[in-house]
Amino acid sequence: MNLIEAAIITPSARIVLVIARFNNFINDCLLSGAIDVLKRIGQVPDDYITVVWVPGAYELPLVAKILAKSGKYDAIIALGTVIRGSTSHFEFIASTVSSGLAHVAMSSEIPVSFGVLTTDNIEQAIERAGMKEGNKGVEAAITVLEMINILQSIKT
Repeated sequence: MNLIEAAIITPSARIVLVIARFNNFINDCLLSGAIDVLKRIGQVPDDYITVVWVPGAYELPLVAKILAKSGKYDAIIALGTVIRGSTSHFEFIASTVSSGLAHVAMSSEIPVSFGVLTTDNIEQAIERAGMKEGNKGVEAAITVLEMINILQSIKT
């Protein structure tokens, strides 16, 4: 039986984090969690980690696509927060960001981790950014570390 399992240590991986400035009081926690995992658990050196700030979540897929096409990175972590309001704006943004990032992953064949919170209110966002129910940035970083190694194992 052949079994491919995910290792997390990836000291030679070049990883870019694309993060939305809008709701940055939440997103800063996601970024801190992700970078901590990359460095401590993945053993990725500082020089191999790049952070790109964009205005909001809506801009994440375009920048992720350009970064993926550059060939400079082994994985992309997208971080942001979309909080439901009283209009349908939430649905449009959340859906567009989700499908856009999935498209980037499928077309570029590098891991694109979805660390974008889509919550009903600010309290839920705070909880998912590390206060109560884990940190989505941490989860997104673990995911890309595993996916880098899975894809490398499949290719070799």
